[in-house]
Amino acid sequence: MGFSSETRTKSTKNIEKITNFKKDTPVFLQQSISGTVLDDTGAPLPGASVVEKGTTNGVTTDFDGNFTMDVNTDAILEISFLGYSVKEVSVNGQSRIEVQLEPDATQLDDVVVVGYGTQKKSDVTGAVASVKSEDFNKGVVTNPGELLQGKMAGVNIAPNSGEPGAAQNVIIRGVGSLRSGTQPLYVVDGFLLDNSSTGIVTNPLNFLNPNDIASIDVLKDASATAVYGSRASNGVVVITTKRGKSGKTQMNFSVSAALSSMAHKIDVFNPDEFRSQVAASGGTLEDYGGSTDWQDELSQTGISKNIDFSMSGAASEKFSYFASVGYQDQEGILKNSELKRYSGKLNMNQKAFNGKFNVDYNLTASHTENLRPSITSTMSDMLSLNPTIPAYTDGEPTLLNTNQLNPLKRYELYSDMAKNNRILASVSPSVEIVEGLTYKLNLGVDYSVTNRDRQYKPYPSVINESNISDGTLDTEMFTNTNQLVENTLTYNWNKDVHNLTLLAGHSYQKFTTESRIFSYKGFANNNVDPIYQDQTSTDEYPTSVNSSAVKNELQSFFGRVNYSHNDKYLFTATLRADGSSKFGENNKYGYFPSVALGWNISNEDFMADSGFNNLKLRASWGKTGNQEIPAKITQASYSEDRLITGSGSLNTYPIDTDANSLDGYPYGIVYSRLANPDLQWEVSTQVDVGIDFAVFDYRLTGTLDYFNKVSSNILLEVVPADPIQPASTYWTNIDDMKIHNSGLELALDYSSDTAGDFSYNIGGNITYIKNKVVDSPYSVLTTGAAQGSGQTGATINGYINNEPIGAFYMFQFDGIGDDGLNIFRDINGDGETLDNDRSVVGSAIPKFIYAYYLNFKYKDFDLGLNFNGVAGNKVYNHTAMTLFTKAQLSKSNNTTDFATQYPNESTTNANTVSTRYLEDGSFLRLNNATLAYNLSSDKIGLENVFQNIRFSLTGQNLFVITDYSGFDPEVNTGSASGGVQTFGIDYFTYPKARTFLIGLNASF
Repeated sequence: MGFSSETRTKSTKNIEKITNFKKDTPVFLQQSISGTVLDDTGAPLPGASVVEKGTTNGVTTDFDGNFTMDVNTDAILEISFLGYSVKEVSVNGQSRIEVQLEPDATQLDDVVVVGYGTQKKSDVTGAVASVKSEDFNKGVVTNPGELLQGKMAGVNIAPNSGEPGAAQNVIIRGVGSLRSGTQPLYVVDGFLLDNSSTGIVTNPLNFLNPNDIASIDVLKDASATAVYGSRASNGVVVITTKRGKSGKTQMNFSVSAALSSMAHKIDVFNPDEFRSQVAASGGTLEDYGGSTDWQDELSQTGISKNIDFSMSGAASEKFSYFASVGYQDQEGILKNSELKRYSGKLNMNQKAFNGKFNVDYNLTASHTENLRPSITSTMSDMLSLNPTIPAYTDGEPTLLNTNQLNPLKRYELYSDMAKNNRILASVSPSVEIVEGLTYKLNLGVDYSVTNRDRQYKPYPSVINESNISDGTLDTEMFTNTNQLVENTLTYNWNKDVHNLTLLAGHSYQKFTTESRIFSYKGFANNNVDPIYQDQTSTDEYPTSVNSSAVKNELQSFFGRVNYSHNDKYLFTATLRADGSSKFGENNKYGYFPSVALGWNISNEDFMADSGFNNLKLRASWGKTGNQEIPAKITQASYSEDRLITGSGSLNTYPIDTDANSLDGYPYGIVYSRLANPDLQWEVSTQVDVGIDFAVFDYRLTGTLDYFNKVSSNILLEVVPADPIQPASTYWTNIDDMKIHNSGLELALDYSSDTAGDFSYNIGGNITYIKNKVVDSPYSVLTTGAAQGSGQTGATINGYINNEPIGAFYMFQFDGIGDDGLNIFRDINGDGETLDNDRSVVGSAIPKFIYAYYLNFKYKDFDLGLNFNGVAGNKVYNHTAMTLFTKAQLSKSNNTTDFATQYPNESTTNANTVSTRYLEDGSFLRLNNATLAYNLSSDKIGLENVFQNIRFSLTGQNLFVITDYSGFDPEVNTGSASGGVQTFGIDYFTYPKARTFLIGLNASF
């Protein structure tokens, strides 16, 4: 922990007051003592106060944290520094001491980042959760979401798969929209990111180096988020990167290496079991005499490496800096699966005119390379390929008799490489115009360029798949530009018991996205990658080109009032007006207000002997918006069309009524989209009531919140009710339809006394969420649909009136009948099983989200354990529905014993969407565990070289307790329907890894 020069100056002045107070007081000095004061990381603390208890005799530490003073031999020294707990040390005749201070356990003066500013935690009226870098999840981490998993109440972070840098569902207080997914607004050092795709399939936040992040604040309720207006309905995640600290110059070097392997294998039949089961199913066994575990053959032990170097400090009180470079190379547990990132970071701050003029400069640059295998095909082969087929024949992948491509050969032929270069830069000059009034300008740009090449090398040995035999190449180029200009005025006024802060601002942001996709087919089989070959478009293999460009603009005006009276009574009000080019002329602007009240009850006189160190009541109401919809949808769109042979198109008419060929049917202009200038913003209205408390001298702290969030004006692309329409669909706000999310959040933390050799802290959080869709005019809005032969488009889950979000809607499986076919429950009792017998059988969204942690410290050793889990949700095992059937087994494809549950099942039985494949998604996971040893440099005689050396061993995903039969219950790889995000479907999911990492961190 470090502090500004201003803070340190105040601390020094306080010491000067102490040392100058009653200069005539006699002090009997009997010995000299010297020492060093360190912070919690082992770094020197300049400006710390060292006072002989009961006297006015005191000094402050120098730039290196050292001090010398004369004291009584039986003196007790009180050592303090702003933000740290006071420590008392008995001299007992010692001539030299070393003291390490711990951060103040009260945390009430901790600063949290809110919209366009910061606040002391004790002054916050909204629901804000914060995590500092020392509390982040450890291990192989590629993006900020992984740092936070399980760390905050009300925040559910679930990776879609186990792929390196996989995309994540980040859900803050429930799902509140159909079209915009669950992603919150991300703000990095004051710059508002855009959630548009950058052309990389994995997480768009992978460009950020987690080691550069100092803290992450999550704004959850409307009071905290409304200042961000139109993009805050899913919550706001504020990421603050590291800064140089006044009086503290430091270099850090860290290096780690990790090994990852498949955490859980699916128990498919081994070769002997397979032979007997195929025969028992009545199928024809294709026995190739081999014994192959395809899960072992197609996976690997991934090796990951990470190197980071940073330096920070302050050349003077007027200039501070933080600079870093990083390299990460993470191999996946599937071959040809790898994520590499090269990153650089530079943050600087310069002050002038006695601190009245201040300039912040932030630069993040990264180069990311993402190599991906053909995941769906590989996972299908891994689980279903005949185990009697030898993996290799004469040193080469066996050519399968069925002319199917050996997946080991696919690893040689197929590649999907995306390379991204991204720069995020901002400069923020501010000037204090008059006392208390500050103007700030924030200029920034986020520029991203991605080139992605997906190719199959020609392989004529496979003749029934032309893309493989002749070779293909898809080249995609994406350019994203996000430009930001913000102007803010902040006025601070303090008098007696009154504290007032006023904020007014204007923001303009422009987003430009360009894409070009080229598709080629037909390459020479000359052992040269298609990306390096020439290709000529032919009638047989024509080259196709698809291009698009989208520009969106957002203009905003916002203001906020913060007032506190005597540090007891708190008031916050915000208003933001957003105008977006995405909306029609009649509704360009949306208005998003909020108001919040707070009462620091513990500061009341009648609470003096209550036992509460802190007790604060909060209440808030507000509205936020959502504009995460496609561009241009409020405007009419046209296309050319004419009669095409055999299509029966009637879009155009012949000029010549006697025309008998296409030449007589000219191209005509037809609608592809209707205009809707009345389209409105989607709005989320939220109420929050919360209590923050601390007891037992701040040992036990906690937060309890109740929230109720209602989303209305739901945006959706719908089919016109009138069948005679010039366009097949149009965008509209669904009248009266609402999405409700309400729940309770509880977070607790208990810390022991840190004075002894042994200390600990334990804590956790739990969230209960109840959600449902209300007044929907649709019987079901499909979010998850089945894929595969005979099943494509069949509804799995969706939004259903008066049912939970992500409700699974399907037949209830009651076994296999005497005819060997499925028996489904007759819900309506009409004697038949038809579509109207489908029912809601659970939800993909958990009712409970929980996590807990245990941290222990003994002398120089520390151990941290982090657990997380969910309960009350279901997962649809689409993989089992597709692969683990008796029909597949009879065709000599491997399965699990799921396919043999019913001996009398017919091989012609359909794998219809039903509860047969629906499983409990609850789990408890040991997310990560870290054992570390901190080696003080003076113990090895290198105190002039190193400040601290830390060795650590971390395990990730060490175990999962679950009843789910797939690779992992924390999945979402289903197919979205109509742009509406799906939840809780496992479709050939990339398995999760179990990882062990060893790391070294040195500060000097």
